[in-house]
Amino acid sequence: MFAYPKQAEFNRVVPKTKIYAHARPSKRVKELFVAQVGEILWKYKLSPETINLPPRKGISEIQVFEIALRTPQIDPAVLQAIDKAIPFPLVFQLTHEGQVRFAVSWKRPSEADASKWVIEASFQTVPQPLDADRPPLPVALDLAGLYEQIVRRHIPLSPRSGETLVEQVARYNALTAKQKAQRQLEARLSQEKQFNRKVELNAQLREVSAELALLQHS
Repeated sequence: MFAYPKQAEFNRVVPKTKIYAHARPSKRVKELFVAQVGEILWKYKLSPETINLPPRKGISEIQVFEIALRTPQIDPAVLQAIDKAIPFPLVFQLTHEGQVRFAVSWKRPSEADASKWVIEASFQTVPQPLDADRPPLPVALDLAGLYEQIVRRHIPLSPRSGETLVEQVARYNALTAKQKAQRQLEARLSQEKQFNRKVELNAQLREVSAELALLQHS
């Protein structure tokens, strides 16, 4: 997604055992780690010392992890486990056979426990060539502002005029929930035999489609 500055390079391998110790993943998630994840490299460290931006809103550092995948896809539960284990904002570079996808979660310090972070939503781009040109980091006044701009670049939903990131994420979450409801209604409609019930389901589908159009409108 971005061409990170040379001075922010960190290049340290992150052992999976450290992720397991902090995230305490289930047996299923551990199996996914083994099947899908090769090496985890802490590729860049964006901090006051490396990019000369001050901390704000509890964000003193942004970490960029590069993960060599063993499979074309990675289960969201794996990325969430890594996100939970690291008490800083994370940006992922997911590489596989000459392609790269970028992923990021919008997370914030917990109000109940400042040592823990709450994940509000997660986003992932489509694959692109590993050697494709990348833009520089967005201009920002502090690390919190930089993090917000990085997250916005990953959201597959254009922001509305004056819309805050919190509002945009909430709209995205509402949109994905409505899309799921739409798929469920379509599946039920395809199986339904009774005419009256089909009419009712079609009416519900039209209502959901109208709500989706409103949420997508920027």
